[in-house]
Amino acid sequence: MSDNLLVFAHGKESGPWGTKISHLARTAQRRGFAVISPDYSHTHDPAARIAQLLALQPQAQRLVLAGSSMGAYVSAMACATLKPRALFLMAPALYFPYPGWDAEPEGIPALCSVVHGWHDEIVPVERAQRFARQHAAELHLLDSDHGLNDQLEMLDLLLDRLLLRVLMQAP
Repeated sequence: MSDNLLVFAHGKESGPWGTKISHLARTAQRRGFAVISPDYSHTHDPAARIAQLLALQPQAQRLVLAGSSMGAYVSAMACATLKPRALFLMAPALYFPYPGWDAEPEGIPALCSVVHGWHDEIVPVERAQRFARQHAAELHLLDSDHGLNDQLEMLDLLLDRLLLRVLMQAP
């Protein structure tokens, strides 16, 4: 079992090592976290992606889950089983009124940071606000769109801050 592990979940249309994840992986590695980013591109079914993540059984003394868009939904829904120390969600695709997309995540860790763009054209900002209110999570609203790719520096700072808080916790 690794001491520190960050598991990324990519969005519906992206891949496991896109611009955002590759950038943030370097942030995590600088903080001493191993990083994995499974490839979910074979399916757009959120239940299948959640099952794939759970089947990996990622384990670490300090496990952190992170996801973007649909990947944020997958990461949030895996919390009850995987029990991460922290959760980092970017433009989380939560609370869509479709079967498989409408469940309330459970087991959300106390260290939870949500980042959303004010101009998100895919997931309304109110969904991030609802999640943050429901789970007492940090909420960072940025002058950006759904991809948040123009905010890599800020995402880097926010993830770094969260990982530092994880590292400051007792093992």
